Amino acid sequence: MARHVARGIESVTGCEALLRTVPEVSPTTEQSEPSIPNEGDVYVTHADLEACSGLLVGSPTRFGNMAAPLKYFWDTTGSLWMKGTLVDKPVACFTSTASMHGGQETTLLSMMLPLLHHGALFVGLPSTTPGLSTTQGGGTPYGASHTAGPQGELDVSDEEGSFCHILGARLANIAKKL
Repeated sequence: MARHVARGIESVTGCEALLRTVPEVSPTTEQSEPSIPNEGDVYVTHADLEACSGLLVGSPTRFGNMAAPLKYFWDTTGSLWMKGTLVDKPVACFTSTASMHGGQETTLLSMMLPLLHHGALFVGLPSTTPGLSTTQGGGTPYGASHTAGPQGELDVSDEEGSFCHILGARLANIAKKL
């Protein structure tokens, strides 16, 4: 999904997407990975949030909520909140669930909460987005989503990928206007 969103962002002239992730946390909710990963995706930093013109946040759904590592990351951003780092920056969210009723919208809402407290401007998918009102997979006005199946066996469908692309392009266009 992140790569689909990134392609949407980069479809807008002059916009570049930087993909980042957060480190895993231990069961006692402490960072359990090094600050710089030995391999794999680069971890997001506070400097990334300061430098970005817009932000798209994604998380798998965990019982209708964002995953613990992402929540832990947001819990470390108090200093950015105090400085107003994300005030008036456009933001959007995406998620993936095992089933249609796995909490897509509640997860998107849970990711919105810290962003709204940071003063960011939330961007969703308009109800006029082609296919949004008839989708048999993921996709909501709150953001892009994907139904992965009970074992994660389902790839992102063309329709779900389109929602991701549209959301990325919409965020990039709004960031340019701002």
